[in-house]
Amino acid sequence: MSKKSAASAASTDLPLPHADRPIASAPGHWVLARAGKRVLRPGGAALSAAMLNHAGLTGADVVELAPGLGRTAAEIIKDHPASYTAIDRDPDAARRVAAVVGNLGTVRQGEASDTGLDEASADVVVGEAMLTMQGDKGKAAIVAEAARVLRPGGRYAIHELGVTPDDIDEDYYTQLRRDLARSIHVNARPMTAAAWKELMEGAGLVVDWVDTAPMALLKIGRNIRDEGLGGFLRIARNVAADKALRQRVQEMAATFKRYEKDMVGIALVAHKPES
Repeated sequence: MSKKSAASAASTDLPLPHADRPIASAPGHWVLARAGKRVLRPGGAALSAAMLNHAGLTGADVVELAPGLGRTAAEIIKDHPASYTAIDRDPDAARRVAAVVGNLGTVRQGEASDTGLDEASADVVVGEAMLTMQGDKGKAAIVAEAARVLRPGGRYAIHELGVTPDDIDEDYYTQLRRDLARSIHVNARPMTAAAWKELMEGAGLVVDWVDTAPMALLKIGRNIRDEGLGGFLRIARNVAADKALRQRVQEMAATFKRYEKDMVGIALVAHKPES
């Protein structure tokens, strides 16, 4: 077994974040991770891959914020960055990502809004499915920190949950957010494409690329593509065998189905101006 394969295998033996919480109250993304799901991005693996391609990772000093299970970390390492540093507030997540990257990167426990990294020390900052979980002030603080850490010309790449259209009815949008929060047990605040772009621009960044994909996190086709047939069957077996897990997944699936025309996975890449 290669060093990389051994590291990946070791990571699966480590506890998942929030593993000590009952399934009924745990955050939805970690519930799905308990079911065996490894791609937890709203737009799926293909949108993540497109985002990373536009970010330009080869030979770059890369920082990833809240890397979760380390799936994107592994993809970043494949592109041979000059360096890889991850920041995650959850100690269990940090340990799992450290096992994934091995000696090819550094993982620190810390806050995305206050990384402790030097100013202008990174060429690329990556963050996926984490800004959505923040309120307006939290989002702004994290984006400002990413901008601080970037060198002039550096890129910030995000993959988050979006709502559509840009002129979505405000009352309907509020109901969507409330139902989503009740379902996933996280106070998620997805935004329109225009609002995501405005957030980046508010930190002095220039948006270069935007793309979307259906928010099909629990669709069979998406899971087979993202997880592989073996991974999909593992998830299906785990859900079928655990009543509490099955109930939570069904509740989330019902909410996602209700708003499937209104939610998308959205990815943006922006750069920090030279002056």
